[in-house]
Amino acid sequence: MQTRQFGTTGLRFPILSFGAQRIVDAHGCSEEEAIRIVHRAIDEGITYFDTAPSYSKGQSEERLGKALSQDGRRNRIHLATKTHDRTRDGSWRLLEESLKRLQTDHVDEWRLHNVASMEELDRCFAKDGAMQAMREAKEQGLVKLASISGHTNPDVQITALQRYPFDSALVALSVVDAFLYSFEHEFLPVAAEQGTAVIGMKVLGLGKLATWYEQALRYTWSLPISTAIIGMETMEQLERNLEAARSFQPLTEIERALLWKETAPLIDPGVMKWKAAAWESNEWYIRQKTTPTEG
Repeated sequence: MQTRQFGTTGLRFPILSFGAQRIVDAHGCSEEEAIRIVHRAIDEGITYFDTAPSYSKGQSEERLGKALSQDGRRNRIHLATKTHDRTRDGSWRLLEESLKRLQTDHVDEWRLHNVASMEELDRCFAKDGAMQAMREAKEQGLVKLASISGHTNPDVQITALQRYPFDSALVALSVVDAFLYSFEHEFLPVAAEQGTAVIGMKVLGLGKLATWYEQALRYTWSLPISTAIIGMETMEQLERNLEAARSFQPLTEIERALLWKETAPLIDPGVMKWKAAAWESNEWYIRQKTTPTEG
């Protein structure tokens, strides 16, 4: 697989990274199968793994932790998790719980999860906000890199980079994201200027882009990003993604134009749920306590 630089960190990762949100019961993946998939992914060269405490009430972290605890695999990968709490104390609690579930003494990357509005960003940067926990955790060596994610409004993440030198940002970069609150057109140039690594997500648009599966992957990988996280819940999905990554060729301008034309009917908040106001994180995470998560 092609590898790329991860911003100015000195790290490099393959273009295909592992989203662990779906290796859970809610997506029909057993613990035994989850461990098999993770082991196969590592053995095939995937080194970047992303999870969060909100994914199935910690089950994603638990299963990833069990998989990584075997045969020294934790030392072979870069591990990222998140905090969806906007306070210092709440974020510290989430980090401590994440470390236990992941069976590790540190995470390589810790993210402010799904910061969707300026009001949320202000709360993160307020006195006793989540950023205080981020700074403290880095000082104590529990966290190596600081990150932020966003699905909805690129202005929020642009403002975040103006306030703090985040090492990376995880943002929505599917083909249908290009024309509605576009991280591609608005955020990527700012991140490049500041040397911030960019990780793409929502590559398959919550499954809405399944008809254009390989083309959707190629579209996001053709952007100036470091890597893209793809959620995988079966071995078949992993193998398909590995094959696509190994054979990757950037889209031509004609291919891009045709893909935009074919997927244009999907450019609507009713389809692109992550662009809707209901995805503002605190409200969304409250609802996830009783409903399965979406990747």
